[in-house]
Amino acid sequence: MRSRSTLIPICVTLAGLASFSVMDGVMKAASIAAGAYAALFWRNVFGLGLMTPVWLFTRRREGAAGFPTLHVLALHLGRAALCGVMAGLFFWGTIYTPLAEAMALSFIAPLIALFLAAVFLGERIARRAFAGSLLALAGVGVIVAGTVAAGAHYSPAAVHGMIAILCSAVLYAANLVVQRRQAQLAGPVEIAFFQNLFIALLFAPGAWWLAAVPHGGLLALIGVGAGLAVVSLMLLGWAYARAEAQVLVPLEYTAFIWACLVGWLMFGEAVTLRTLGGVVLIVGGCLLAIATRTVPSDNGQPNPA
Repeated sequence: MRSRSTLIPICVTLAGLASFSVMDGVMKAASIAAGAYAALFWRNVFGLGLMTPVWLFTRRREGAAGFPTLHVLALHLGRAALCGVMAGLFFWGTIYTPLAEAMALSFIAPLIALFLAAVFLGERIARRAFAGSLLALAGVGVIVAGTVAAGAHYSPAAVHGMIAILCSAVLYAANLVVQRRQAQLAGPVEIAFFQNLFIALLFAPGAWWLAAVPHGGLLALIGVGAGLAVVSLMLLGWAYARAEAQVLVPLEYTAFIWACLVGWLMFGEAVTLRTLGGVVLIVGGCLLAIATRTVPSDNGQPNPA
């Protein structure tokens, strides 16, 4: 039986992933209108504007302890660099790829992350977590196989988009592991503030040529994307500080359900029976993975049995 201390981070993670998936749809629309570079740069500028007063308030309340050490700053910078390239590749890829299919391709990331967590965080991979990830990955395979069986024709741009999404997925796997380490050392407000700050700074040199100032509906669209991204970062930062990566990583597969819904509502992207069958496997895999029994570790934190 999952303890309440683990169940709450699971629920918070699901909420964060839902917010991120809706943000993906908003950013796909912004990327189509303005280009992926401009959409990502301005999203983080907006996010920085939202988080600066919140972070200054929390820092004032915490005093000197509210400013991160150089080690933690380096961790924030490293994850921001990962996320900047990862998100840029993903949003560029979604311009040429249906959102649900893009999300399906990205699902190689949680499997990679499970093994990275074992190597870099010392987490023991429970058999149910591994089996659940494989079952969910099989669901993705059903969807991809259905697309191939249907004889779908991909243009060179679409192929390049899928390659970009697969590269993004590899970086996302590393990001999931760094996210767990980062969440152990910093609070969700600090994580959201520095990620928006560093990504905006990293993209700033090219903004003069590639990121014209948005106006009207595009401005509102990017503002909504920034708000959703901030909410997601804070929710996931809170959850990853309270549960192991291998418990939360398989939940990434639930984002596919939201991607199907957002793709259908915003872009008229059809959801086939094969897609629904894949979703059933994905959800089943997630339920199997999070059913892992926890026992106390030596430091008092839950470990999967």
